Amino acid sequence: MVDLLPAQIDYWQKVESIARDHFSRAGLEEIRTPIIEQTELFLRGIGENTDVVGKEMYTFEDRGGRSCTLRPEGTASVARAILQNGLLNNGPQRLWYGGPMFRYERPQAGRQRQFHQIGVEFVGFDSVISDAEVISIAWDFLCALGLNDLTLELNTLGSNEDRHSFKEKLKDWLNQRFDLLDEDSQKRINVNPLRILDSKNIAIKKLLCEAPSLSDFLSKESKNRFDFLQELLNNLNIPYKINKNLVRGLDYYSHTAFEITSDHLGSQATVCGGGRYDGLIADLGGPKTPSIGWAIGMERLIILTKDRISHSKFPDAYVINRGQNAQQVALKITRKLRSDNFRIELDYSGSSFSKQFKRADKSGAKLAIVIGEDEVSKGQLMIKQLRDDEKEKGGKEYICSIEELNQLISKLIV
Repeated sequence: MVDLLPAQIDYWQKVESIARDHFSRAGLEEIRTPIIEQTELFLRGIGENTDVVGKEMYTFEDRGGRSCTLRPEGTASVARAILQNGLLNNGPQRLWYGGPMFRYERPQAGRQRQFHQIGVEFVGFDSVISDAEVISIAWDFLCALGLNDLTLELNTLGSNEDRHSFKEKLKDWLNQRFDLLDEDSQKRINVNPLRILDSKNIAIKKLLCEAPSLSDFLSKESKNRFDFLQELLNNLNIPYKINKNLVRGLDYYSHTAFEITSDHLGSQATVCGGGRYDGLIADLGGPKTPSIGWAIGMERLIILTKDRISHSKFPDAYVINRGQNAQQVALKITRKLRSDNFRIELDYSGSSFSKQFKRADKSGAKLAIVIGEDEVSKGQLMIKQLRDDEKEKGGKEYICSIEELNQLISKLIV
C-alpha cells in the first residue's frame, strides 16, 4: 500500500475530473459504498472458487464476531446497495463509482494491495445496445485522456446453459492432459476450469490452442447476440479483436466479456475490464436483473496518462511583502484573488525581498506581486513577470493601484 503525495495528486485529480464530466454527459449518477462489507457478500457475489475470494481478500472478525472484508472490487457492493435501498423501484440504474479496493497479491507496477478503481454499472438493462454503450463510454473516456494506442478485446461467455455444457467438455479434455498442466491449472480443473483459459503460462497457452472452444457450444440466441454487438461496435467505429480465451476472473459474468489493454504496462496489460452479469442480483437475493459494467484501475491509468495530462500545479502569482502594514494588505489581497479563482501563494516570512524573489521563482509562479511599506502608503502594487509564454525569464514590471490588480493579472495570465 502506497501514499499518494502532493506531487502525484494533481494528476489523479485531473483524471477524476475528466471522468466526472464524461460520466455526467452520459447521464450516469455517482454511488458511494462502504469500504468494509460482510464477507458473505463476496462469497455469494464473486464466487468462493475465484482467486479473489480464495487467495486475495482481507478478511477479519469485528468485535461482534462478524466476518468482514475490505472490498476487493466494486460491483458486488453496488449490487448490494441497489437491493438494500430499493433503487430498482425507480427503474434501471446508470451508476458510476470510484474509490479504494483491497487485494492481498504481489505488488508490482500499477498494482498495489490498496488500489483504486473507477467503475460504471448499468443495472436493469438487457438490450445488446446497452453492452455497446457501456463499452463506448469506457473507450471514449480513455480517448479523452489522450490514449490512442489501446486494444479492445472481446468475447462472449454465453448463457449459463452454454457454459455448463462447455465446462463438462473442457474438464474431460483437461483431465486427459492432466500431467501437462501446471499446479494452478490442475487445482482449477474441477472447481473453476474456465479460469485455466486465462492462464499466463506460455506452455499452457500453447496447449490450449487445441482445447475445445466455447464458441462451439453457444446457442443460436447467444451467437446472434454476440454478432449484433460486433455490428454495433463496427457502426461506432470502435476497433476490437476477438479473444476466445477471455473469461475474466469473477464467477458472475455471462455473455459479453471485454478488456481494454495497453502494450505499455508489461504483463499487467489490462486497463479496463468488464462484462455482463445478469445473475448477480438474483444470487444476492434479489429479482433476476440483467446488468453490465466495467472497472478501470486508476494506478495503471496514471502510468499511461501522466505524460499526456497537462500538469499545472504552479500558482498564478506569488505575493512578496515586507513590513507590518504590507503584510496585512498582502493577506487581504491574497484572499480576494483566491476568491476570484486565481491560484495565489503568500510569503509571510518577513525576509528580504531578494530571498522572497528566489522563493517566488522556485514556486513556478508566472507573476510576483510586490508589496512594501512604500507601496502601501501610495495605494499601489508592483507586478513583476517571472516568466513569459516561452518559459523564459520575464522581467517586465507594472505599477497599478490595488483596485486595478485583478484586471491586470487577468491580462498577464494566459
